[in-house]
Amino acid sequence: MKSATSATSPTATSFKLGSLRLLALAQQLRLYKPPLSSPFDEESTRKLVSHVGFQELMAPVRLTPKKAAVLICLFEGDDGDLRVILTKRSSTMSTHSGEVSLPGGKAEEHDKDDGVTATREAEEEIGLDPSLVDVVAFLEPFLSQHLLRVTPVVGILWDKKAFNPRPSPTEVEAVFDAPFEMFLKDENRRSEEIEWMGEKLLFHFFDYKTGDDDYVIWGLTSRILIRAATVVYQRPPAFIEQKPNLKYSKMNQATSLYG
Repeated sequence: MKSATSATSPTATSFKLGSLRLLALAQQLRLYKPPLSSPFDEESTRKLVSHVGFQELMAPVRLTPKKAAVLICLFEGDDGDLRVILTKRSSTMSTHSGEVSLPGGKAEEHDKDDGVTATREAEEEIGLDPSLVDVVAFLEPFLSQHLLRVTPVVGILWDKKAFNPRPSPTEVEAVFDAPFEMFLKDENRRSEEIEWMGEKLLFHFFDYKTGDDDYVIWGLTSRILIRAATVVYQRPPAFIEQKPNLKYSKMNQATSLYG
């Protein structure tokens, strides 16, 4: 397992811009270890993490998914609440057009780790300078419907004012942020059973309105955010996340810094 400190961190002066609570959260997340240390090695390729977070779905033994990473970029809002940066994909994209997603994309050969992939893609998509992001944790990977091995990378944006979004017109229609805790709450949420790979899976849809814009966050993005919020706040969601016959990952029971 790689250390979260392997990716480039901001300068020491940037840490002064975050609150003590945010600093404590960063220290907590650096200690996080995914429940599956190596789910894609040769011996366990049949037990892959699905794009909706279920860890016991079967996949072909010799399946070798291509790697990708997404950035869960967290910062403190004006009211001291924890918020996450999201994007709305361009309507001209060939896949998932117009959907809400996390910044990220496929790994390139020169990327030394998932943190580099996630921050590089975030810079390309929304103009977020990697030097502003302190990578603090890597979560367990998810398998997307396009058979990409997607690793969520948690990063702290210490100085929100230093980030001036510059969305790539070919990839991103809008950049916005949402309260991170909403992905553990039952408010503005609905669910639907959808069949995927012969299994009926529970999909969660979160409705979010900011200004005159309405967004729906679902699919891979919502599942990753539910898992990430569970890790950060150290409590399960206030709704049934998975079907009862599917196994849950064990979570650390430490006290939350933002709950």
